[in-house]
Amino acid sequence: MTVLVCRPALRPSAAATYDLVARAIQYLQDHARRQPSLGDLAQALSTSESTLQRAFSAFAGVSPKRFLQYQTKEHARALLLDSADVLTTALATGLSGPGRLHELMVTTEAMTPGEVGRAGGGVELHYGYAETSLGRVLAARTARGLAFLGFVDDSDAAALDDLRSRWPAATLASEARMQAWLDAALAGWRTDRPLHLVLAGTNFQLKVWEALLAIPEGRLASYTQLARAVGRPNAVRAVASAVGRNPLSVLIPCHRVIRESGALGGYHWGLPRKGALIALESARSEPTGVARRRPAFRTTARA
Repeated sequence: MTVLVCRPALRPSAAATYDLVARAIQYLQDHARRQPSLGDLAQALSTSESTLQRAFSAFAGVSPKRFLQYQTKEHARALLLDSADVLTTALATGLSGPGRLHELMVTTEAMTPGEVGRAGGGVELHYGYAETSLGRVLAARTARGLAFLGFVDDSDAAALDDLRSRWPAATLASEARMQAWLDAALAGWRTDRPLHLVLAGTNFQLKVWEALLAIPEGRLASYTQLARAVGRPNAVRAVASAVGRNPLSVLIPCHRVIRESGALGGYHWGLPRKGALIALESARSEPTGVARRRPAFRTTARA
């Protein structure tokens, strides 16, 4: 799965660098058919070619031109074909019954089936906002672990409504220090301390989310392949729906599922971000690229 790396508080210049790269990615996605040159991109962003090349390469590990190649449908389809047997192999063993379900929920996701059935009743969720290299996020946690991580694109209210829809009976409490909590949790995970996740979902959804966790970084799977992997080859639409209900963006990598044609398909947090994640992970997976050591997604503190 994608590694999230915590960062110390950013200086204003570092925060500006992240903003520049984010705007560059958006421009490349919006104008991909034109295949803009580095000069075109720098002019559109009102910066110099050298500044843009340096900032972009530091973030993605590749040049803007190379990144643009990872944005294409043809590249996505090639990745998909290359990954055909990966998911099947990774899921040689899966959820086999109620006992395995309970183990998954308690040991890994820290909830019991009964608690899930109560839709969060009796659970207190602490929620707050944090800054990342791919945008602002809303995070929510219980005393047992991280329960929700979603990007905030339109408004805080919309993101909060999304959280409430997943935990309708839970008690919500605002937490001002969510950035610090998330940074600490992810820093521990990076040093091999378990990152505890709290998931509320049906048996079927959990099977799909477990399958998503089995897709390696730099690989893709189709919705059809995913349906076969969870033992429901005729339930492609149901699988797609479960993918769309993933409550933990990036951590459970639903962005690695695309259509068999190579088209991206849907993404709860926006297709531009899905394309950026796939391209960044492709860059990190290059055998000779420095990007291999760089995360596709970082938490950052506000400048």
